[in-house]
Amino acid sequence: MILLNLNEELYENDLRALLMAFYPGEGILRQEKEEMPIQRVVTVQYDREEKLVTITLKTEQTIITKSTAVRFDDKKQGKIDTKTLLYKICTEDTKCELPWGTLTGIRPTKIAMTMLEEGKTEQQIEDYMRNIMLCGEQKTELSIDIAKRERAILERFNYKEGYSLYIGIPFCPTTCAYCSFTSYPIHKWQTQVDEYLTHVEMELDYIAEQFRDRPLHTVYFGGGTPTTLEPYQLDRILTKVEKTFDLSHCVEFCVEAGRPDSITREKLEVLKQHAVTRISINPQTMKDETLKRIGRRHTVEQVREAYALAREVGFTNINMDMILGLPDETEEDIRHTLEQLKQLAPDNLTVHSLAIKRAARLNTQKESFADTKSVNSEAIVQMTAEYAKQMGMKPYYLYRQKNMTGNMENVGYAVSGKEGIYNILIMEELQTIAGAGAGATTKAVFGKRIERAENVKDVATYIQKTDEMIARKQKLFYL
Repeated sequence: MILLNLNEELYENDLRALLMAFYPGEGILRQEKEEMPIQRVVTVQYDREEKLVTITLKTEQTIITKSTAVRFDDKKQGKIDTKTLLYKICTEDTKCELPWGTLTGIRPTKIAMTMLEEGKTEQQIEDYMRNIMLCGEQKTELSIDIAKRERAILERFNYKEGYSLYIGIPFCPTTCAYCSFTSYPIHKWQTQVDEYLTHVEMELDYIAEQFRDRPLHTVYFGGGTPTTLEPYQLDRILTKVEKTFDLSHCVEFCVEAGRPDSITREKLEVLKQHAVTRISINPQTMKDETLKRIGRRHTVEQVREAYALAREVGFTNINMDMILGLPDETEEDIRHTLEQLKQLAPDNLTVHSLAIKRAARLNTQKESFADTKSVNSEAIVQMTAEYAKQMGMKPYYLYRQKNMTGNMENVGYAVSGKEGIYNILIMEELQTIAGAGAGATTKAVFGKRIERAENVKDVATYIQKTDEMIARKQKLFYL
């Protein structure tokens, strides 16, 4: 355990995230508790009169104390000053550096993208990320490379004038052990799905009216697993979108078909008959023992069958997800998954580093996974990049999460022309995204200002309070 003492609650979340990156698996307390032994005490002392911050890290063996000038009148610079000081102390304590330096946010490429938009050169971006944010050379190059690719993709259409649509289908065959998304077992909600869709359609009517003068660029059905819907239900909601919205400017229409055990030929044919241009079929691993352990009640063979079926039906843009750091997966298991995916040859490969979420069973039921180990490293991440290259893919978007194994990142790779445009728009926060459904978030972009309106996650509450969800959006767009 780490005890974090601050005389002012400045940048607490950022300092926590940095400590978690250096000391993965260790809890961070603000107050000492008798039943929890403390291995490190980190004290942050701000002195506004002297314009200084002093940080002390104390263990049984050592005490490290450093001070630096801090800009209290500049929040952004003050955060950089404080995090840099803590980074240097933790580096001295652990004798290691972090690949992403002091960056603890989820969108590293946004720095490079913003600086490109401001007219900065690649050298200026590199200097900033290496010298100010203390990023490693490899991660800096990756960020700049992806930002340039994202920019080139977005230049194909006037994304600043348009918007995107997210529709949440919060049902799954089962809930995976690592999942914290809004997701409910479909068998328990089967009789209420039609009513749920009726209320989603109410939100869609409002969104279509609100944005009637703006082009709709991307549509994304997420969840949950949208393909848990019955064929007639998929047909219903897709027909509603096509009849309610002008799709003449739509450059991508994506449906998550993530769980192979939710896919049938009839469902795929329904998707194909409508405007859907891209789907995801997500194995996460190609090892049956791991699939069973994490609660995905399908087999590797079902992954292959679902993928072959999607190709047979005519889908030419298929994404597949995999996760690094799953319980008891070895480096060889990961290589095996990559070899299997290489044989299938999807158009997109999204590589996730496992993030232990607060609400996921991996966290809430820790005792069930106490005897398992997670493996992830820079070498493993690099291996996935090499396989993606062999598959003819290049990285096109990137994001990070808290509590990621190995302190790594999530990277989307794609064959040229098959990139997931919605993924870029949501990660770079460049376009307003209107969300409908339980757990959906509407993110409104007003220049450099971003405002959010969140829908309730509980399906029953969502059905009862759909009018309130619409009212939240109305308030957001009339601020």
